Amino acid sequence: MSAAATAPAAERHPALGGLPELAAYQDEPAQLPSGAPGKVGYLRLGFAHRGERTELVDLDRRAPLLAQQALHFDEGMPELACVFMVSTSGGILQGDRCAVDIAVGPRARAHITSQSATKIQEMDANYATLEQDITVDDGGYLEFMPDPIIPYRHSRFASRTRLRVAETGTVLYAEVLLPGRKHYGNGEIFTYDVYSAHLTGERPDGRELFAEKIVIEPAASPPGQAGVLGGFHVLGTVILMTPSEVAERILPRTPVGYRGGAGDDRLATGVSRLPNDAGLIFKVLGMESEPVRAAVRDFWTLARREVLDRPVPTGFRWR
Repeated sequence: MSAAATAPAAERHPALGGLPELAAYQDEPAQLPSGAPGKVGYLRLGFAHRGERTELVDLDRRAPLLAQQALHFDEGMPELACVFMVSTSGGILQGDRCAVDIAVGPRARAHITSQSATKIQEMDANYATLEQDITVDDGGYLEFMPDPIIPYRHSRFASRTRLRVAETGTVLYAEVLLPGRKHYGNGEIFTYDVYSAHLTGERPDGRELFAEKIVIEPAASPPGQAGVLGGFHVLGTVILMTPSEVAERILPRTPVGYRGGAGDDRLATGVSRLPNDAGLIFKVLGMESEPVRAAVRDFWTLARREVLDRPVPTGFRWR
């Protein structure tokens, strides 16, 4: 592995602070300045196939990001290395500059999630950023499925994620974005300042396959309008990069459509091919998090069956 590949993601990419959507939030916090010690979180996870299972063979962590060890608790797939990403600060704070690097070696299989929802805390100065670099080698398999993202009132957040996947590798990358603390007090629905998420997919040689960027600025353009979220509150996105023949088996079996109803029962799902035979993108719109997460879980179940012929375990009672 080259020296460039081992440098933290935040040191390999241009600063996200230069994004136009963050131009109005360049003031420094009155507490710790942006990027101060304790605010530059870093987590590196490296997985390798060892014997009959996958092991976490490379681990580097810097507060407020933390991971401890890989667990093997999936009864339907005991070789799967499962890791929980932890934040020691209770969420993402103003001035945070975090980076995550994940590498899945040949034939390795890993599942990464979080210990709870990602809470983007209320801000009165500056912004927070997250850089993610995810690499999956030949025959590797990764499920990246953290709990939902909750942007609090006046939060400003930008992320950049790169999925670098070999043609015979698979990554299932999922995000569920909530409108805020919907049931807190009188409700905080779309009261954050900026949410920006940029994701790209590419091959190990650097050839870019696709890109998607979402920028939500509720005060400037209400997310509930037609053509954006269309009255829905929760957005679920799943990127499945996998060999094209696998994607073509999954595509016609993915349930899509609109489920009407009163109040919180409405749900809309859709699936499309990614460009350049990269795989599939699955989208879900709902009013509450649990129906959206259930739809994401159904797609995850279908994908794992088609890729590995393995079942997804029964959900924990608290999930």
